Formats: sequence, structure tokens, C-alpha cells
Amino acid sequence: MSLNHIRPWKNIDRRKSRQIMVGSVPVGGGAPITVQTMTNTLTTDIKGTIAQVQAATDAGADIVRISVPDQDSSKALKEIVRESPVPIVADIHFHYKRGIEAAEAGAACLRINPGNIGNQERVREVIKAARDNNCSMRIGVNAGSLEKHLLEKYGEPCPDAMVESGLDHIKILEDNDFLNFKISMKASDVFMTAAAYHQLADATDAPLHLGITEAGGLMSGTIKSAIGLGNLLWAGLGDTIRVSLSADPVEEIKVGYDILKSLGLRHRGVNIISCPSCARQGFDVIKTVEALEKRLEHIKTPMSLSIIGCVVNGPGEALMTDVGWTGGGNGRGMVYLGGAKSHAMDNDKMIEHIVEQVEAKAAEIDAATDVEAAE
Repeated sequence: MSLNHIRPWKNIDRRKSRQIMVGSVPVGGGAPITVQTMTNTLTTDIKGTIAQVQAATDAGADIVRISVPDQDSSKALKEIVRESPVPIVADIHFHYKRGIEAAEAGAACLRINPGNIGNQERVREVIKAARDNNCSMRIGVNAGSLEKHLLEKYGEPCPDAMVESGLDHIKILEDNDFLNFKISMKASDVFMTAAAYHQLADATDAPLHLGITEAGGLMSGTIKSAIGLGNLLWAGLGDTIRVSLSADPVEEIKVGYDILKSLGLRHRGVNIISCPSCARQGFDVIKTVEALEKRLEHIKTPMSLSIIGCVVNGPGEALMTDVGWTGGGNGRGMVYLGGAKSHAMDNDKMIEHIVEQVEAKAAEIDAATDVEAAE
């Protein structure tokens, strides 16, 4: 069995929300927190968009969102949905016909603000299309695009304005007996975002889609998202997440999983525990970890690996991981398996040997999991 288990003092009491389905993927109601991203190809570039959806899926995406700004994109969406291995969310703004077309094209969810698509008749048409095609919706409130009357009322974007906007949109759907929706409250400011989500969580049982919008580039956006989303997830909020980065969508998926893994909320792949390195290191820790991150990307089994440069913290960390390597002297290190000291190995064989040990441990964990499932 993997040592990567959740201890009682690490448990997070998640908010109880109702469950909806985004295609075949449950969101809310205690289901695993899903990880999303969004394509940045032109939707009319069907081949390129499908390739990006597949790459995101390979990285672990549960759901992928695609922008549908015009009728040509609606037509392309039908083929993309047919080829996609995961449910597709159609991103709709303002034009109600795009929402109807996307639902009919097989989108599993519409990202839409019902108050922005025209009169009540148009809203009802979109809701009917969603209902007829078993399509859910996401109300997407964004601090940068709040309604004019709310900006006039509050003077500027703020948590109260965001929540009022969200509740107004919720009322529209509920008045039409449509409850198959989730909702997001996104801002680029982590304080505003967190405050809005906390306030909203007390006002509805709808599943919450978490995100810090326009978070920035790979490094700065990762830090901002980790702080903002980590705060909310630690408080038990959130049923699905999207990390918004000015980077490859695959990077959004990687960061999303790393945030969830750090809180023990979801595990996928190898969690590498490594030291920052210092003069005591018995091998080049930084280059070794960089190489292992690439070599172990294919492992989907939840497990842990410690790579520590010396014997000060190495043995202790290795006792708590599935596979461990602790640097020693004379060009050799110690291998730990299942939390126990196993054998010594030369540093020049380290990377290949660790990959072999991780693959073997992953196969062992998978086999044990299959046996448990069969019983």
C-alpha cells in the first residue's frame, strides 16, 4: 500500500454542496475536486483545438473549456466535442444563439451569465436548449465585467457587488426551475476573490468553481493562484478549479493538481519531496529533480518520492515516502522503499534506478488497488 495517505490532522471539512453533472463528470456533492483548463487555439482550428484538448487530458484535465464567440465556432464545436475524451464547456458571452448552438452541438456545460444574453424569452430559450440536451451551466461572475448598475451602486468592483451579481443570475435560473448549475466569483485580486466566495458559500448550495482570474505568467500566476485557491480550499470551499495562467494550458493542469496535492485533497502522479540543496549535498539535487520530473510524468498512480541531498533530513523524509533517495558519501546514496532502508546505489546510476523503483512501486500500488476494487 502507498504511504501517501491522509492523516486525521490533515483532513479538510469540505462545504456541502448539491451535485451536478458536467457530462459524465460529477461536480459537487462530495465528488473529487475536478481540475479544468481552457484552450487558447482558435476554435475554428478544429485539429489544433482537439490536439490541445488531448494534451490537457493527458496531463489530467477532467473538463476543458472552449470559447464559442461566433457561428463558425459553434459548427466547429460539434466535431471537437465528438473527438474530445473529456466533457467540454462552451464559453458563451452575450449572444444567446451561441448558447443554444453549443448545447445542441453536445457541450456538457455552458459558461454563461443569463442576465447578459437579453430578455427573458431569450433566457428561456437557452435554458430549454440546455435542459433538452442534458447540458449544465456555469454562472461566471468576474470583477472586471460587472453590470453597470452594480458598479454605480457600489462605486467599484467589490465582493458585495460580485455576490449580488451572482445571486441575481442564480435567481433567473431558479425562476425557470433550472438547478443544474455551478457558479464562480473570480477577480485578479486574491482578497476580493476570497471574500466573495466566502460570502457566496453562505447564500447558496450550488457547486463552486474556483479561480483567480488573470493571475499572470507561469511563476507569478502560480504563486497568486496557490495563495488564493489554497486559502479557499483549506476552508473547505470549492468543487472544481481552474488555474488561469498566461502559459500553456497543460501548465494550468499541473499547477492545479499540485495545489490539490499539497492540501491532501486529490492525488495524481508522483509527489516529489526534495531539498533546496546546499554544500552538504552528495549529488546535484536540482538537476536530478528536474530530470525526474520529466521522466516520471507518465506515472498517474498517486505516490510519493523523496530526493534529499544528505543524511541530515534524508532518512526522516524517506521514512514517510514510497520511494526515497538520500545522498551519502563516496559517490553513493541510500535507497528507501516503502519507508524502510533498502540498499545503496552509485550516484551515476541514480536517475535510471529511481525511475525503475518508482515504476515498480506504482505497479504494486495499482495491483493492490485492483484487488481491493474486486473484493
